[in-house]
This record gives sequence, C-alpha cells and structure tokens, in this order.
Amino acid sequence: MSAASPTHALLLATLLFAVGVLGVLARRNLLLMLMSIEIMLNAAALAFIAAGARWHAAQGQVMFLMILSLAAAEAAVGLAIILRLHSAGRPTLDADTGNRLKG
Repeated sequence: MSAASPTHALLLATLLFAVGVLGVLARRNLLLMLMSIEIMLNAAALAFIAAGARWHAAQGQVMFLMILSLAAAEAAVGLAIILRLHSAGRPTLDADTGNRLKG
C-alpha cells in the first residue's frame, strides 16, 4: 500500500477547513462554533504537515506543535467563556447572548 501524496492531504485540509468555516458561519451555538474553529485549526496543521513532508523539512512539524498549543489555549479560553455564560444563568449557549456578559 502506498502512502498518500501531499496533494491528497492538502485536498483533505481544504475540505476540513471549508467544513469548519461553514460550521462557524451557520451555527449560533457557542460550543459548536468552538468545535468548528478546532476543525479549522486542525486543517491548517494538516496542511503544514503535508507541506513539510513534501519538501522534507521539519518546519511543518514545528508549526503543527505551535498550532496544537494555540488550539489548546483557544479551547481553554472558549470553554471558560461558555462556563461563565452558564454560571450567569443563561439558559442557552446562543452566541448572541454574549453581549450581555457584564461584571
């Protein structure tokens, strides 16, 4: 069995990124928007890995680690905001209710 070519990996990364953008634009639920942003970050990481494999360079894996740490920080901050909204007594995780987050 042969390994997948970088072209296939880049096509998959493009498809994943498009699904993530569609998820952010189409959904109003904060948790689903957070998951869509994670999908977009994973697509960018996959593109860096594919490019690094294509040019036999380690920079793709270094960028993957940086994107991985950024995704972890983004998830922590996003979940903290969601928990703050929930503790404030919001019955829904609708993104439009975030403008009422005061004090």
